[in-house]
Amino acid sequence: MRAGTALLCLLLLGGLTACTGSTPLPTPSVTGGVEAPTPTETLLPSPTATVSTVGGLAEGFPADLLPVPEGSEILMSASELDEATGLTTVSLNLRNPLSTDQLLAAFRAPLVAAGFTETATDPGAGLAASSTFVRGDGSEVITLGVLDRDGLRTVTIGGTVKL
Repeated sequence: MRAGTALLCLLLLGGLTACTGSTPLPTPSVTGGVEAPTPTETLLPSPTATVSTVGGLAEGFPADLLPVPEGSEILMSASELDEATGLTTVSLNLRNPLSTDQLLAAFRAPLVAAGFTETATDPGAGLAASSTFVRGDGSEVITLGVLDRDGLRTVTIGGTVKL
């Protein structure tokens, strides 16, 4: 009976591996550890991708249009030009102790001065504030959200602009 059970288990395990169509799990090595898998593709579009920066402003980021308020800790920023459209996709995430109203004013002033029109939107999802800024034919859009938590505001800004 035990030999039959063992044979059934082996057949089931072999069948499961064959049915999944995926690579079998790593096998234990002679030393008792598991062999490390070897990666077959990268997560970045290219090994030299430099459109984002952690802890600072990315190269080409439009700091005159989206200035970093005093006292900010930049978490991440990105700036990538689309040659076909001439639009630059931008993103900025930061933390700051200023009030929500002060942060909105800090971003609103340069955007409105550059010809953007603001529409305050329902913040929803626990945000303290959110706004959308649009310029021209609507291809230039910046969205801004402010999360207020534990005495700090986290600001997320993203969109497309023509520089």
